Amino acid sequence: MGNFLVTGGAGFIGSYLSKRLINENNSVWIIDNLSTGFKENAPAEATFVYGNCQDPMILTGLAKIKFDAIIHMAAQSSGEISFEDPIYDLQANVESTLRLCDFALKNGCQRFIYASSMSIYGIVTELPVKEDHRCEPLSFYGVGKLASEKYLKIYETRGLEPTILRFFNVYGPGQNMGNLKQGMVSIYLAQLLNNDKILVKGSLDRFRDLIYIEDVVDAVMLSLKSAKAVGKIFNVGTGKRTTVKELLKKLMDLSGIHKPVIEVGPTPGDQFGIYADVSKIRNELGFSPKYTLDEGLRLMIDWAKMSKK
Repeated sequence: MGNFLVTGGAGFIGSYLSKRLINENNSVWIIDNLSTGFKENAPAEATFVYGNCQDPMILTGLAKIKFDAIIHMAAQSSGEISFEDPIYDLQANVESTLRLCDFALKNGCQRFIYASSMSIYGIVTELPVKEDHRCEPLSFYGVGKLASEKYLKIYETRGLEPTILRFFNVYGPGQNMGNLKQGMVSIYLAQLLNNDKILVKGSLDRFRDLIYIEDVVDAVMLSLKSAKAVGKIFNVGTGKRTTVKELLKKLMDLSGIHKPVIEVGPTPGDQFGIYADVSKIRNELGFSPKYTLDEGLRLMIDWAKMSKK
């Protein structure tokens, strides 16, 4: 049993992780400003704190609790939105990380798991992309994530024990279907179920590494429990590429719903194609995704259809 602080615990990934930690008899505190998450997502057994992670008063209120680890999932996680409000993106993604790192060391919490992103890579020249690939982010969001990684490495020299997890495209039941600027699978599935057509921003030949939510939580838990993960950076993906065209076909075939697809202009800072080399996390932590894309999409489609009723 342990005490864990999960930021963004009312969001998609954070809520799944919080429930897993509680199911393993841990105590969980959640910080979330509900900008994209929902209070009902947070498990009732967790202690919920409403607010921003970059707000020092929020952290001051938690100073008496001895945390075994901080898992920083909270973020402004849309590359598109980062262009609309780069200042907020900086505050939500970089300032929050600095505040939490400082809080961790002052309160005797060494272990720190950070949710980074494949967006830090930008245009990749070698695929699948390895963790040591040059990082040239194309969006304010990617720049902020990379800056946070660099800050964590400096805090490591001061005693912090960070693990950086670069998430690829996560999907699954519970994803925010109302946010059409975040989450490739949820964006297209929402349009398939609710609109008369599907608008695709960018080429149908773009490709991504799509990983199911439960597999992502497995990766976080492995990194949390393994001493081998301390000070390391890991890609969290499947190692498989899926084009937008392939994804749309699967969504339509599995749902039995077919809608016309319209290509429109790309979003700023969008990567054309990327997928992960996952050999490092497999070899060092024993991570292997359990869900195929078809299995994961079927579960998400069934959930989305039920949610409409």
